Amino acid sequence: MRVSDGMSALVLIIGPGHTLRQAARLMAGRGCGAAVVLDTDGAGYGILTERDLLLALAAGKDPDVEIAADHLTRDLVFADPEWSLDTAADAMLRGGFRHLVVTEGGTVAGVLSMRDVVRCWNQQRVSA
Repeated sequence: MRVSDGMSALVLIIGPGHTLRQAARLMAGRGCGAAVVLDTDGAGYGILTERDLLLALAAGKDPDVEIAADHLTRDLVFADPEWSLDTAADAMLRGGFRHLVVTEGGTVAGVLSMRDVVRCWNQQRVSA
């Protein structure tokens, strides 16, 4: 199976100026664990995850004041839709993260989570 088989093509994209509360509400509303952050002023793509929100709140940060740009991960590993799920899982395990931004032709095509990988592997095992 490939990344394209498991990724979510419906991607939540927010701006770097969204507050953490706004980001959390959007993520909760979409039922997703990560938002791609697009900084059109030159910083490019980043990702804000549930873990980032949790760490900010645990540190006593005000979710109505703190913005996504100050809590996201900028050093992303981008996946290709044609990668195998094994390659994607290996990248996540080596990097210690649970989400990959999938790009195709320089644009975001989807997001793949470790949960998506496990779901696909389980479906493949059950159908075999």
